[in-house]
Amino acid sequence: MTYSGEVKVGGPADVHELKDLMITKIAVGPMNNNAYVLRCRATDEQLLIDAANDAHALLGTIGEDGVASVVTTHQHGDHWQALAEVVAATGARTYAGREDAPGIPVATDVPVDDGDVIRVGQVELTARHLVGHTPGSIALVYDDPHGHPHVFTGDCLFPGGVGNTHKDPEAFASLIHDVETKIFDVLPDETWVYPGHGDDTTLGAERPHLPEWHTRGW
Repeated sequence: MTYSGEVKVGGPADVHELKDLMITKIAVGPMNNNAYVLRCRATDEQLLIDAANDAHALLGTIGEDGVASVVTTHQHGDHWQALAEVVAATGARTYAGREDAPGIPVATDVPVDDGDVIRVGQVELTARHLVGHTPGSIALVYDDPHGHPHVFTGDCLFPGGVGNTHKDPEAFASLIHDVETKIFDVLPDETWVYPGHGDDTTLGAERPHLPEWHTRGW
C-alpha cells in the first residue's frame, strides 16, 4: 500500500516502509496528535516519537517487541499524556529537548541538544533545536542513505506554516529563523515532513510560501 500520512483518531495506522526503517503513524487523543513508531529493519529496535495520548492504542501499535526509547518533541501537555504509562509498560529511555525537559512531568533520561544523534537500532536521527513554539522544541532528521531525508517536526512546522507562537513577534522571528536555517536551508525539496498534528507535507510544497509566512507573521 502507498503511504499517504492521512490518519484519523480511532482509525488504522499508516506505514511508510523505507529500506532501513519502518515508520508507523497513528493519530490519538482529542487534539488529533500524531505519534510515530520507528522500527529499525536490521535490529527490530523501536523508538516512539510523542507518547501523546491513548496509551492503549500506542502500546498496541508498538506491539510485543516493545520500544527502547520515547522522544518527546516538546513540553506541551498534549504531547506527553501517555508518556508515564508507556514508559511504565516498556521501560523505555526518555528523550526531550534540554530546555523543555523540566516542563515534562516524566523524568527525561537523556536531555537533547542541537545536533545530538539519537539511535534506533542501526538508524541515526539528528536532533535540531527549534526555538519559538517552546524554548526546547526539537525536530528529528533521518537522512535516508537510500533516498531523500525525513523530518519529524513536532509542532514547529506544518503544511501551511510554522507552529503557533501566540502572536509573539520575537517567538515567531526565532522559530521561522530556526526552521529556515536548520531545515529548509540544509534539506532538499523531497524531504518528507511528519508534523505533530494533521497531514504530512514536503519541504518542496512549503518552500514557495516562506515569504508569505514572513509577511503575515505567523
